[in-house]
Amino acid sequence: MTSTLISNAEILNEGIRQTGDLLIENGRIAKIGGSITAPAGATVIDGTGKLLIPGMIDDQVHFREPGLTAKGSMATESRAAVAGGITSFMEMPNVNPQTTNIEALEAKYDRAAEVSVANYSFYLGATNDNLDVIKTLDPNAACGIKIFMGASTGNMLVDNKETLAGIFANAKVPVLTHCEDSPMIAANEAAARAKYGEAVPIHLHGEIRSREACIKSTKMAMELAKEHGTKLHILHISTAEELALFEEGTSLASLKDANITAEACVHHLFYSDEDYQTLGAQIKCNPSVKTERDRLALLDAVRRDIIDVIATDHAPHTWEEKQGTYFKAPSGVPLVQHALLSLFEHYHAGALSLETIVQKTSHAVAERFNLKDRGYLREGYHADLVLVDLNAPQKIDKDDLLYKCQWSPLEGRTLRSSITGTWVNGVHVYDGKHATTEPVGQRMAFNR
Repeated sequence: MTSTLISNAEILNEGIRQTGDLLIENGRIAKIGGSITAPAGATVIDGTGKLLIPGMIDDQVHFREPGLTAKGSMATESRAAVAGGITSFMEMPNVNPQTTNIEALEAKYDRAAEVSVANYSFYLGATNDNLDVIKTLDPNAACGIKIFMGASTGNMLVDNKETLAGIFANAKVPVLTHCEDSPMIAANEAAARAKYGEAVPIHLHGEIRSREACIKSTKMAMELAKEHGTKLHILHISTAEELALFEEGTSLASLKDANITAEACVHHLFYSDEDYQTLGAQIKCNPSVKTERDRLALLDAVRRDIIDVIATDHAPHTWEEKQGTYFKAPSGVPLVQHALLSLFEHYHAGALSLETIVQKTSHAVAERFNLKDRGYLREGYHADLVLVDLNAPQKIDKDDLLYKCQWSPLEGRTLRSSITGTWVNGVHVYDGKHATTEPVGQRMAFNR
């Protein structure tokens, strides 16, 4: 029997802070209390002055495997994730081959079992012609169904309303949508190309992937969900106007059965269009980073429980690809290694409480997706834990990046907190300096 005792930490869980100990035995949390005696042979970690929280569960990542592994892989990106305090991830279907049938879905689970340092689940991608697969999907086989209601690759752009209605009516798991209106974007691109040719300035990305395109598509998704009673989770909200469409004050207890929920991503909370001037295509992503007004509205929506979940939308591309012109530089940002630390910057600035950060990155994700025994520091739950030193500044150095793409828009910046330890299923996978390559991640299970 393997045991680890984390002693004298400030334990934060379910809105309550207490200084105490946490005992891990055989991959699960065995006991939480004020003073626990370490079993014989146990590893003891001194948590004095540090914050102990449940690991972040990232409901939106692109780890690029299979088919796009020059950008990233399950092995490299899951290792970066645990170094950033992300202990579980849900991965998107736009790889090659696309994850649009059961065979491709199970192949990803098989690969993750071989290489993933973090826990994992995968989305089934919706297309214009795989409704039969969606109808027969085992609710425990996928974390959800992903619909690109905006520009994507190949057959994964689903914009026919009849096709969409069939998906919404037959989904047995949550439907997650990327909401941008493709015809509006295409018209904006044509107008920009007519004015600038191929030399479109990067800072116009927020106008080309416009707020109007987001609002129109989000409204359509919500109408479909209400019509069919679908559990809808709208990804990466990026505009102040969209927030007005959602209800305020969704409680943790109601997230399991909520009809419509909303997600924000760390980069939309951290950056605004003012940052294009210094970072350019490094922060080019879809939906686009928009104005400072939008960024502040998103933070306010997190505080008011209009935004239910915070995720990363981690999407690495090579540095060489990002050096292209506006139309050639791909959209997507590598984020998992410093996402949680970027949220602690909002805590230091007085914009978000620690309790809110934990709720939006762990508890709420577990509730929305009905995860079994994860997302909380509870006795009997899987020991997915993160130890944080809120007062240990960390300069982001290229040599410390674990992404396969080896770059970050945060490079050179000093963040005010550090991850000093991460445990996945009770295994100490990151010690503040080194991350293991051991594939200790497990397939996540659901209470469905």
